[in-house]
Order: sequence, then structure tokens, then C-alpha cells
Amino acid sequence: MADVVSRYDVLGAFWVTVQLAFLSAIGALVIGTFLAVLRISPVRVLRMIGTGYVNTVRNTPLTLLMVFSILGASFILGLQLAQDPGSNAFRWAVVVLSAYHAAFVCEALRSGVNTVPVGQTEAARSIGLTFGQSLREVILPQAFRGAVAPLGSTLVALIKNTTVAAVIGVTDAAGLLQVIVENETGTVQVFLVFAIGFVILTLPVGVLFTALSRRLAVRR
Repeated sequence: MADVVSRYDVLGAFWVTVQLAFLSAIGALVIGTFLAVLRISPVRVLRMIGTGYVNTVRNTPLTLLMVFSILGASFILGLQLAQDPGSNAFRWAVVVLSAYHAAFVCEALRSGVNTVPVGQTEAARSIGLTFGQSLREVILPQAFRGAVAPLGSTLVALIKNTTVAAVIGVTDAAGLLQVIVENETGTVQVFLVFAIGFVILTLPVGVLFTALSRRLAVRR
């Protein structure tokens, strides 16, 4: 096993996974927050757009979206995000992972909004705050606080779902594992190495968000 691992850049592959997860998490948080605003908007059309996006994306397999990004958007439509094929695949993976997990971030934040007492929203309106000001000053800060636990679960799921990027040629941990399995024999122990690697990536995230959830819990 040591010989197999030494001949492949395992640490480099996991570094690609970390970069993929980090960039996708930022994208998912930005898009998901925007979607959450749409879903709680007083404008019916905006609520329908947000709801339609969430329902459509959550019920579409991630693998299908990932394959479409390369075969459909990149090759057929010519939407190249980079000239180098490897960089193009990586950037499309970030886009797809961000767009997909944004739907789950949106629902996590919407659950956080439900923890905000109705009286605070009414108080914000009574002092003349607009919907946007109420969101920025009152609702969203408390919604993020109440959504720490589900956001942590979404981040853990995102880290594990980076493995899907291997289907479009991203050389992350899952992509390298696929190469090793194809070229080597007796790779059961290598599977264990990669499994332990993902545990090392996800376990601290789960522990951190659990601790944050307890620390930031609103005591009523």
C-alpha cells in the first residue's frame, strides 16, 4: 500500500478536494442566501422563482448536473470557463456544486428565519424599516444563528459530494482513487486511506458546527 500511495500525489488530490469544497461552499452560501430572500419575499412572483429553483435542483441528481456542465454547457454550447481542460472541469465543478447545494443552504436559512419571533419582524416594520432593511438588520442575522446546525450538515454533504466531480475529469481525491483502482491491484487498503482522508475532512467540520450551534443557541 505504501508503494502505491508513494507513486501518486495523494496529498495533492486531497488539496484539490479542499479547494473545490471551499470555493463551492462560498458560492452555495451566496446563492443560497439570495434564494432564501426570494422565498420569504412579499412578492409572489419572487417566491415562486425561489421555490421553483429549490424544488427543481433538489430533485435533480447531482451527477446529471455535473455531466451536463461538460457535455452540454461546455462542449455543445461552447461555454468554456477556462482554456485548459483541467481548469475548465474544475471551474464547472465549482459552479455545479455551488448551484446544487445553494438549494439546501436556502432551506437551512429558511428554517432559521422560522426561529425568529414574529414580534421582532413586526417591531421592525412598526419603526419604518423596509423589507430589505428588516432582512439585513433583524431577520438574517438571527436566521444564520438559528441555521448553524443545518448549514454544517450541508457543508459536510458538500465535502462528500465533491467526489462526483471525478465524473468530469477533476483530479481530486475521488478522481485519483479512480486512477489507482484502474492501474493497480490489491487496492482495498488504498480505499481505507481515502476513506480516512474524508473522515479527517468532514469530522472536524461536524464537531465545529455542533459546538457553534450550542454556543449560539437562542435561550428563550
